[in-house]
Amino acid sequence: MRAISLFCGAGGMDAGFTAAGVEVLWANEINADAAGTYRANHPGIPMQCADIRAVKGSLAAFREQNVGLVFGGPPCQGFSVAGKMDPDDERSTLIWEFLDVVEMVAPRLFVMENVKALDTLTRWENVRRGIFQRAAELGYACFSRVVNASDFGIPQKRERVFFIGVGGGVQPTAAAGLFDALLTARRRLPPNLRQCLLSVGRAGSPENPLTCTAKISLASNPVVRRSPYAGMLFNGMGRPMNLDELANTLPASMGGNKTPIVDERLLRDPGAENWIAAYHQRLLSGGAPDPTLPVPPHLRRLTIREAAAIQNFPPDYAFCGEKSAIYRQIGNAVPCGLAQAVAGAVLELEREILRIAV
Repeated sequence: MRAISLFCGAGGMDAGFTAAGVEVLWANEINADAAGTYRANHPGIPMQCADIRAVKGSLAAFREQNVGLVFGGPPCQGFSVAGKMDPDDERSTLIWEFLDVVEMVAPRLFVMENVKALDTLTRWENVRRGIFQRAAELGYACFSRVVNASDFGIPQKRERVFFIGVGGGVQPTAAAGLFDALLTARRRLPPNLRQCLLSVGRAGSPENPLTCTAKISLASNPVVRRSPYAGMLFNGMGRPMNLDELANTLPASMGGNKTPIVDERLLRDPGAENWIAAYHQRLLSGGAPDPTLPVPPHLRRLTIREAAAIQNFPPDYAFCGEKSAIYRQIGNAVPCGLAQAVAGAVLELEREILRIAV
């Protein structure tokens, strides 16, 4: 399956699609650091670092090259509940640029990834209708599916929506039902966070350097919830990670005090005292917050290599840019294993539709 990749970022989605059997002919990303990362890891793929609006006119030439697929994840900040949810955010218009490219290239399939909110919130109902209507006008049966990365071997509770367009005259409900069955067959259990982080190597070692030095200090006015891993016990937005569970969605804002917190001692010894849980219990029992209490040195921030492992990047994946830019690239990425599962189901979906038609 020959493809064009749009809004490719650091290349996590491309890594998964390539592993599923997709040959990327051309890629595009506007951010220079992410484009550098993409080139470092996908050296054989022509990649243009530019605004898609400035270069999309040249893509009409691919119409005659038997391109079967256009895929990518237009920027989601305008739709995300973690952002301002501004319908006038210029980045929100890039979903239409994606569909413009689909019109120019006329692939047999398209896959557009975005945040869950775009598929579930009433606020974006008109946008969803617009996507389905535009796809239908272009001759595609289009449906959407919210998918959780943890269902496909990723140690992270990360939900994303995929809008999938299928040509050839099939009905959307029939295509969606078949896709569901094919994707379900690709499910696999994820490791927990402890298993994932231990596979990376000891924090502070050459293979896993300590890349975030933001100080960890207790909040003067903590927000206490039932779980020690919720609420706000520490200054900043970085919450402690429950090593026996899955990670919450890694944010693109990592790199400072929004970077999640790891208890290194508890990581190495599951039977060790859980300092965070003990402090949380003190607060639950009515104890006063004590921001002067020293945080033990075995509490640290999540490293770049650990964040990349949680996002299922290959261990040797090279990242370009300053530390904050790298954390942002990782937080913005589609987990590679999730992308591979979706791509594999989409490719098999087309084969099944062709087989049924014959």
